[in-house]
Amino acid sequence: MKHIYRHITDRYLFRLFTSLALAGIVALSAIYRDIPWTVLSALLLLLSIRWQWKLYRRYTQKILFLLDAIENNDTSIHFSEHEDIPDNRIVNQALNRVASILYNVKSETAQQEKYYELILDCISTGILVLNDAGAVYQKNNEALRLLGLDVFTHVSQLVRVDAQLMGLLTHCRPGDKLQTRLSNERGTVNLSIRVSDITIRQEHLRILALNDINNELDEKEIDSWIRLTRVLTHEIMNSVTPITSLSDTLLTLIQGNEELKMKSEPISSDKETAEEIRNGLHTISATGKGLLSFVENYRRFTRIPKPEPSLFYVKGFINRMVELARHQYPDSRISFRIHITPDDLILYADENLISQVLINLLKNAIQAIETEGTSEGIITLRAYCNESEAVLIEVSNNGPAIPPEMAEHIFIPFFTTKEGGSGIGLSISRQIMRLSGGSLSLYPGKETMFMLKFN
Repeated sequence: MKHIYRHITDRYLFRLFTSLALAGIVALSAIYRDIPWTVLSALLLLLSIRWQWKLYRRYTQKILFLLDAIENNDTSIHFSEHEDIPDNRIVNQALNRVASILYNVKSETAQQEKYYELILDCISTGILVLNDAGAVYQKNNEALRLLGLDVFTHVSQLVRVDAQLMGLLTHCRPGDKLQTRLSNERGTVNLSIRVSDITIRQEHLRILALNDINNELDEKEIDSWIRLTRVLTHEIMNSVTPITSLSDTLLTLIQGNEELKMKSEPISSDKETAEEIRNGLHTISATGKGLLSFVENYRRFTRIPKPEPSLFYVKGFINRMVELARHQYPDSRISFRIHITPDDLILYADENLISQVLINLLKNAIQAIETEGTSEGIITLRAYCNESEAVLIEVSNNGPAIPPEMAEHIFIPFFTTKEGGSGIGLSISRQIMRLSGGSLSLYPGKETMFMLKFN
């Protein structure tokens, strides 16, 4: 490239000096009043200037044509390198070289941008890049998923999702650490937002990192309940066990004494006193044993075995769970609709533990439909893979929807609205899913729908 530049420079310097020499000759001829030389040198000077002007316009047009082609991504641009005029051939070679360099730089820049986009789409943190006017410069798939949007070009679009969130993102400033709750058709999301900034090409941009902290909150909540349950069950068991044991011992002694007194004809008052004592001890014993059974049932919440995952077909698994539910409720008039996509969908999890989750959800759905007295009860089960290749299983029914004020508490251990219910079914189910590396969520809507997600 240097020798081409030097060659072109030498040729232009030669032409410049030639033009200056002709201008000098014209001036001297005019001074000495040599008309023929003045006319001749003036004509030669005009021809030189006209020739250089044509070269300038030709080369300028070529450069502009090259810039337009690069701007429009036209890679077919090419100047002939086999012209008869050496200057044109050299200039064309230089322009082709420049075009090649610029195309390579542009291609490398586009590849780098694509590379960074792929990296952003692989991370589990949502990324948004906004300017001060609220326009979206960059976003990744996780950010769209968290916000429940398919297209996102301006913050004002969030007014359809959550007006409070729109105001939060509009007025957030670098260094802010925010937290908000977002509800959409995909469920409730607790968002953690961190804001930083950068200036590019003299434009100020804000970078927002969005994280779903639902799982983190769920894990802390479940761990707290487990610790509390362990303490309570330990203390209750320690207190109740001796009471039941002592009441059983006293009942045995009373029964022995009664047998002896029956032979010696006891007084009626002694009989009444013994009967009261016996009834009281029976009550203590029965209540204590019932409490022990109650506590032992809750103890299961803290003793879920470690999952032992294996591969199994989802279709056969769901069919078995449905048949088991039908067997448990033979009198229920409920139809099951099963949709598996693809037909040979495979899941890697602990089949025994996951069966407890699905059986519990089916049982709750059947009971909800029967309690409401729905004439045509329908339970729908769908299993499929999402875009990130996670396996999803949806269990929905056309029974009454869970009220919003109850939906926030259904996963809390021991919370129940059913008479005689233990209130630990959904808590254990969510803990099983958490231990299996997945999640269990309730999705609000006209119908009650639970979703099992296996990452």
